[in-house]
Amino acid sequence: MIIYKPIHFETAMHPYKNLEEKFFWSSAIAKKNMFDIDGLWDPKFPITPRQKIVTFGSCFAQHIGRALELRGFNWLNTELAPAGLSAENAKKYNYGIFSCRTGNIYTASLLKQWVDWATKEASVPDEIWEKDERFFDPFRPNIEPNGFASKNELLHSRERTLESFNEALTTANLFVFTLGLTETWIHQQASYEYPMCPGTAAGTFDKNTHKFVNQKYPLIRKVLQETIKKIKELNPNIKFLLTVSPVPLTATMSGNHVLVATMESKAILRSVAGQLADQSSSVDYFPAYEIINATPFRGTFFESNQRSVNPVGIDHVMNCFFNCLNMKYPIERSPEKSHKSSDLHIRQLNAAHESAYDVVCEEEILSAFGK
Repeated sequence: MIIYKPIHFETAMHPYKNLEEKFFWSSAIAKKNMFDIDGLWDPKFPITPRQKIVTFGSCFAQHIGRALELRGFNWLNTELAPAGLSAENAKKYNYGIFSCRTGNIYTASLLKQWVDWATKEASVPDEIWEKDERFFDPFRPNIEPNGFASKNELLHSRERTLESFNEALTTANLFVFTLGLTETWIHQQASYEYPMCPGTAAGTFDKNTHKFVNQKYPLIRKVLQETIKKIKELNPNIKFLLTVSPVPLTATMSGNHVLVATMESKAILRSVAGQLADQSSSVDYFPAYEIINATPFRGTFFESNQRSVNPVGIDHVMNCFFNCLNMKYPIERSPEKSHKSSDLHIRQLNAAHESAYDVVCEEEILSAFGK
């Protein structure tokens, strides 16, 4: 017969006894207004206005770069728009969206592809798309909305972006990367990757050439880990801040309902980001995904389409970011910008204040094909 002795909670000792309030759902979540939930991130290393910070990845990375710049941080733009180009046209032609004109980099493998090309470890495929005597870059299909006038113009533009991307890799103190998708399209004979399915934004789809791949955890983790290692070999002091886009999939080729496909995709990306952050002192994770999607926030931060993040959500995420940052690393006086200032840059910054919530999201093109 087993006799259980009564436990006196006032004297019992166990690992949970001395935990802070933030580690208990009741005190950290249930008893708070959702806008008072705080301390969601404990920054692993300093992030200050003096550091050169670059942003790449999914659409949501644009909000991070813009918020950094608007608050006086040294967001590094290595590919400035031509002099005389209006702020509106600069955005139209993808200047100042990310730290250079790569367009959206939705997957870890696409990031690795850009790194390999920028460091000359691999050559860019010679594939170019043509329509109505205009030329489109398969790897940046929306950079020029109406295409390039010639192949030479396209190649010159791409080379400029590769040089700018290499500059970002080698000079940045912090590399912010937002993971967006597990689903992607590859050239099945040559194994290189496209940012969009050919035939959607531009080009022509060929079922014998273009193959759909839904990447799984082991591959994504391996590729991202290798890519971070490669960048650190170029720039030993660089740090990485990973985020996961909270934006659901526009469409899926997985065979699952788009909601199920979205949840699987985000779960995989979140697991990869968390694992790499846990294993490296130079990699951190910021929970933008959780702030937008977690149940305590009740879907408040989405527009009526249940996909686009609304201005309230964007502001809340960025306020959480800077509040957490200030708790551990007080903001110091902002320095001069590391890149050359210009009238255009000032106009772009002013325009960003007026349209701080607009983003360029290539994946949204897929919504045009829904019935």
